[in-house]
Amino acid sequence: MAVANRVKHTKFIFVTGGVVSSLGKGLCGASMGALLEARGLNIGMQKLDPYLNVDPGTMNPTQHGEVFVTDDGAETDLDLGHYERFVSHRMSRHSNYTSGQIYESVIRKERRGEYLGQTVQVIPHVTNEIRDCILAASEGLDLLIVEIGGTVGDIESLPFLEAIRQLRLQLDARDTVCVHLTLLPFIKTAGEIKTKPTQHSVMKMREIGIQPDILVCRTEQAISRATRDKLAMFTNVRSDSVMSLPDQDTIYKVPLVLHAEGLDDKLCELLNIWSREPRLEAWERIVHTLENPKRKISIGVVGKYVDLAESYKSLHEALIHGGLACDAAVDIVYVDAEQLLDDASAASHLAHLGGVLVPGGFGERGSEGKIAAIRFARAHKIPFLGICLGMQMAVCEYARTFADMPNAHSSEFDPNLEGAVIALMVEQEDVKEMGGTMRLGAFDCDLAPGSLAARIYEKVRISERHRHRYEFNNRYRERLERAGLRLSGLSPDGKLVEMIELATDVHPFFVGCQFHPEFKSRPTAPHPLFAAYIAACLQYQRSRT
Repeated sequence: MAVANRVKHTKFIFVTGGVVSSLGKGLCGASMGALLEARGLNIGMQKLDPYLNVDPGTMNPTQHGEVFVTDDGAETDLDLGHYERFVSHRMSRHSNYTSGQIYESVIRKERRGEYLGQTVQVIPHVTNEIRDCILAASEGLDLLIVEIGGTVGDIESLPFLEAIRQLRLQLDARDTVCVHLTLLPFIKTAGEIKTKPTQHSVMKMREIGIQPDILVCRTEQAISRATRDKLAMFTNVRSDSVMSLPDQDTIYKVPLVLHAEGLDDKLCELLNIWSREPRLEAWERIVHTLENPKRKISIGVVGKYVDLAESYKSLHEALIHGGLACDAAVDIVYVDAEQLLDDASAASHLAHLGGVLVPGGFGERGSEGKIAAIRFARAHKIPFLGICLGMQMAVCEYARTFADMPNAHSSEFDPNLEGAVIALMVEQEDVKEMGGTMRLGAFDCDLAPGSLAARIYEKVRISERHRHRYEFNNRYRERLERAGLRLSGLSPDGKLVEMIELATDVHPFFVGCQFHPEFKSRPTAPHPLFAAYIAACLQYQRSRT
């Protein structure tokens, strides 16, 4: 009763996954959020991850994809990026919990004696902790969409599934819905879609006490009425609650596809929500622009995690958004920095492109290739955008070429380096633990009046999200400014260099930023830095034809 009273104004959608991972639970949940927000509801989203890492901040991007950073400095799962791109609600550290965080909290409470001598167990102590995290994230919302990471049947997911089973019992029957995302594989040799994996997936859900209310079926093609009826019979889900989600050529079609399936109507029916019809004009405009671009541009992203595109997921989408602002299609070409050994190899990979971008990253591997790419873009006046490490490598390249510092580099790669134009932040010098100790979250930045950066943002104070330990070394500030590098963005106290650029009479677009602007870009509101960058790339492309 206490739980029901506490959240009586909030309803919940729990999103689970079956058969295989990487089906798109995050996108499905985000799309549901977009549809319900378009109906006028106040939507929040949350991701519960079963792995034992406290957060993904120390995980290799090639294993788990990018780390998404929130305004309040949480290092979170990349699905939170999908959430922020699809709904207006800004995520926070309450939007992502891992098994590591849950167990860490329970153990701290046990050490403090908060359990009053009880035997601490998964049920009820761990499941209660999960429940409390869900309830804390729901405060003030009409609806909270909670995604359970992993796949049903994974042993590490069981405490989370048990927690939502208990929570559903404690709440009113019309306050929760379980949406189960599953795979219907198409067997080419048999020429038919197979439902058995989905049947077994739902069977596993029912074994642990959760009956899905809605099935969303990932397929290569739309499913027939007969297939829906068969699934309904064997999964105990009504036929009109079996939804088809075929593969799409852009993720921004997913809300429209699910709306056409009637998913938002069904959710409102099951949750007893009375709302207006969704206003989807913005999503329709986005899809129309993507399908009918007036122009096309190819951008080279030079990094070292290029084997897994999700390592740069927010960046990838922010470039697409920049294209939307310019009515252009953006073809993103990922270039392995280790393949750029000199000017000749840089030319072979980059000369045909309309722009060069060097993203954030960590470690020395590929750093010289990034510098080679930056040198090529600067020398040939190709529009360049450097983000975090990309800005730092641009400073190194400029110092080597114009400030008589041939060995300029970052002390990240050599702590004893003479001429470290990029150095460890003072507050980082005594840090011992790696996780959650970087400069994280949103910080203000003051832009130099009249600078290209100020013209792009159309204001002189901005707020952007950071994730770094190293910074521009102020020891070399005057030297590099005398050499022609403009420090166009500083922290409000003037101590940290946040943006650098070259004068537009020297280079049409050469900008670097210590922060990560990609984290704030949305398809309905492209980030101004990416919109301006794509516009410069299109102008450069026109000048060559």
